[in-house]
Amino acid sequence: MSNEQNKRRRRATYTWKPEMIRALREHMDMTQRELADLLEVRQQTISEWETGLHTPHRSTQKTLSMVAERAGFPYLPQTSETSADGDGAQHDGEATTERVDADTAGVSGA
Repeated sequence: MSNEQNKRRRRATYTWKPEMIRALREHMDMTQRELADLLEVRQQTISEWETGLHTPHRSTQKTLSMVAERAGFPYLPQTSETSADGDGAQHDGEATTERVDADTAGVSGA
């Protein structure tokens, strides 16, 4: 891996919105309790993330991203390069939401 790739990798921020967390859990066909056990948090914590009452800590967001990758869950981590461009960040967020909505539709239709 080149130096430039390492720098880009370090800049990635993992922004998990409530609907994305729920979509990931449903994609994995897990209950809140099962996801909580996997992430070593309380079931109530998962509920609070999914309702938007609280946001996962940065390290937990990174873990969520790794779990999502292993599960084949389609998501886009937001990079600091994308966030710096306000217009680009909005479009990336919309694309991520569209992917989550499409995935959620597939899960609920099953």
